[in-house]
Amino acid sequence: MFSILLHHIRPAIASNLALRNYDTEPIHRVEKLYKQRTALELQTEQLRIDRNAIQQKIRESSASDREHYVQEAKEHKEQLRKVEMQLAAIDNELLEQALQIPNETHVDAPHGSEINARVIKTIGEPLQQTTFPLEDHVSIAQRLDLIDFEQASLISGSKFYYLKGNAAWLEWALIQYAMQKAASRGFEPVLTPDVVRTSIAYGCGFQPRKKEASQIYDVSTPSSNTQMCLIGTAEIPLAGLMAKKMFKEDTLPKRVVGFSHAFRAEAGHGSAEERGLYRVHQFSKVELFTVTTPEQSEAMLEELRDLQEDMFRELGLCFRVLDMPTEELGASAYRKYDIEAWMPGKNGWGEISSTSNCTDYQSRRLDIRYLSKEFKEQVGPKDIRVPWHVKEKWVDYCHTLNGTAMAVPRVIIALLETHQRPDGTIHVPSPLRKWIPGEPSVFQ
Repeated sequence: MFSILLHHIRPAIASNLALRNYDTEPIHRVEKLYKQRTALELQTEQLRIDRNAIQQKIRESSASDREHYVQEAKEHKEQLRKVEMQLAAIDNELLEQALQIPNETHVDAPHGSEINARVIKTIGEPLQQTTFPLEDHVSIAQRLDLIDFEQASLISGSKFYYLKGNAAWLEWALIQYAMQKAASRGFEPVLTPDVVRTSIAYGCGFQPRKKEASQIYDVSTPSSNTQMCLIGTAEIPLAGLMAKKMFKEDTLPKRVVGFSHAFRAEAGHGSAEERGLYRVHQFSKVELFTVTTPEQSEAMLEELRDLQEDMFRELGLCFRVLDMPTEELGASAYRKYDIEAWMPGKNGWGEISSTSNCTDYQSRRLDIRYLSKEFKEQVGPKDIRVPWHVKEKWVDYCHTLNGTAMAVPRVIIALLETHQRPDGTIHVPSPLRKWIPGEPSVFQ
């Protein structure tokens, strides 16, 4: 049945793969592998039937015939072992190929590469001309002794950094501010692990594309049989928090906000625009994550974006909201908005946040489901006593959404460059001051 369905939907999946600039080979491999798997399952089933028949003959045979049947049973056992090994190998490759297939795409998403992103709105005016020369965040940080890149490079390598003095307080202020803003909108705070099983990261859509280098730091140890990795975002452990759970529909949506460190092995292209804090290997991040019904997810995407816009507006940043095109959606996103802040130091826009509707892409891989409220109406409130074959018709997969509340280094860049003043000081936005000792209005 599945192979027939797959044959009919394969052209649509292949078209979506091409639209998102993915290799179309995986869907063809999945179809081929599934046919092989079906044939091997039938072969395995027949071998087990034959094995049981031989065992019955052994029990019923005379002593003179028993040896013949015992030898035949050994041959069947070995044959069955080989077929089961083939089946396991196909299952592994089937999973590997299936993980290369991304989510479906929203009909309104722009097609193509990043240059085709649709600007939805722009808040504020870019700071370009002033009566004093504008500095970038690296120059400001060196002058005010806020960041040490050189010593971090000696200790950890390139693209690491020390935040010092007021920069350290600024990080904590941004984290506290984002957590409080999210909590005021009904998000439950969570502190997540920074290390997860690699399978959870892959289930969230963070597996590398074919022939691409992984951005994930592997921290597996020789003594462990489980692959482990550092997280690239709290989205991964927050999704894991919901894994293998079934929610009642009337408890949805679930809203959580998590703080974690994020680790990314991406190298970037080393341009002047990416110097300093813009692209680093480790940073602090506050992440929004929600679980909804399919009917709730599109409205939730707008809710997440509204919260992000509210924060960046209060911080006095100039920013724009982009509806991202198909080639920028990654594996899990059905639709994605990016927020870019104007960064005077590079006289251009730089991404500081994003929010994505992943529909049921992650929930199917992590087994996040909900029980429809119609179940109680049709069957009754005592759902735990109802057989699964009755209950399952009211069970469906949830939708998951995520959004960056605060990617600290990028926002520090935007703040330092946007709020620089003629006398060399940096204006501190009023919402952040209460988390900085002395509640300063300027850094100097």
